[in-house]
Amino acid sequence: MKQQQPYSGYQALIGWVVTERQPGTVTLALELTEHHLNLSDFVHGGVLASLLDTAMSFAGLYSPDPKVVRKAVTLSMTTTFVSPAREGTLTAIGRVRGGGRKTFMSSGEVFDANGHLIAFGEGTFRLRSGSESEGP
Repeated sequence: MKQQQPYSGYQALIGWVVTERQPGTVTLALELTEHHLNLSDFVHGGVLASLLDTAMSFAGLYSPDPKVVRKAVTLSMTTTFVSPAREGTLTAIGRVRGGGRKTFMSSGEVFDANGHLIAFGEGTFRLRSGSESEGP
């Protein structure tokens, strides 16, 4: 998997990478290290919530023009933790489910290296000024 330049310092800290991006969907990957684990040696819930938030928001920010940078803020998000993970690569998939000119709703899922569901969520996102013209 090819590492791209970080979108933010937070991406660099957590370590996820975008592996696929299409209109309305995005896939992220995160190679787990000891830094992602909680005191029970499982992936920390905050890491999973971050993956979901990022995948769900990025799903609505696609632009075919790489010079157009779209941004959004999270208005609400629910996260459900299904089972633990402690090693390997996690895959997070975000999909736009609906919305309008300024807001969109997405769902997301995180899978472990064996394809087992680890967490899922839903979110509502508001496009920031200047981002509305492209549409989700």
